[in-house]
Amino acid sequence: MVLIILGSGVVAGVLLEKSKAQNAGWIVITAGWAFAVTLGVFTAKTFGSVDAHLNPAVTLAFAIKTGSLENVLPYFSAQFSGAFAGAIVTWLHYLPHWAETKSSDLKLAVFSTSPAMRHPVSNMVSEIFGTLVLIIGIYAIFSRGSGGISAGMGPFLVGILVWAIGLSMGGTTGYAINPARDFSPRLAHALLPIPGKGSSDWRYAWVPVAAPLIGGALGGLLMRVAG
Repeated sequence: MVLIILGSGVVAGVLLEKSKAQNAGWIVITAGWAFAVTLGVFTAKTFGSVDAHLNPAVTLAFAIKTGSLENVLPYFSAQFSGAFAGAIVTWLHYLPHWAETKSSDLKLAVFSTSPAMRHPVSNMVSEIFGTLVLIIGIYAIFSRGSGGISAGMGPFLVGILVWAIGLSMGGTTGYAINPARDFSPRLAHALLPIPGKGSSDWRYAWVPVAAPLIGGALGGLLMRVAG
């Protein structure tokens, strides 16, 4: 929930009319998402999550690495429901700005990703690569080979990793790299009474769900091989 409040929130601030952050640009959006990940991980740990997974692709990757699927369904449930709740909070927070914003595409962009160039195969490849870099990056940060990290530094480093992915790889599809981050807010967009919202673009919606899961599965296999 915290991930989406801060992540979708920065997109709303940059895109919606009469926001003080309007037109702040891609650097602000990628930084906001990076900080959203950091605060999301800290919040999850504070409220009792041992693994603090915010992303079903990460959960799947580590399930494949360990050979245990016991956490997959409970974690997926929390991730998708939390993302939906976060999207509702974002909608409420920017409530008067929806009517002021004429573009239905900008309104949808607050909730979900879309490709810069619509080409399903290339879009899938981008999301798979982005997710794979995320998984390998997380593995590298927390592995013994990194030399170890101080307590509490992990979430900051994962946030930097997500920032790097957004800056370097996010320009093609908006770097969903997280099925819950895209599907649940897109569903909220479809259900909420947003004036002039237009289509929720379900024709594209399968890409940011399927591709990150494929990337997560590949990452899990690589981690398993690496030991």
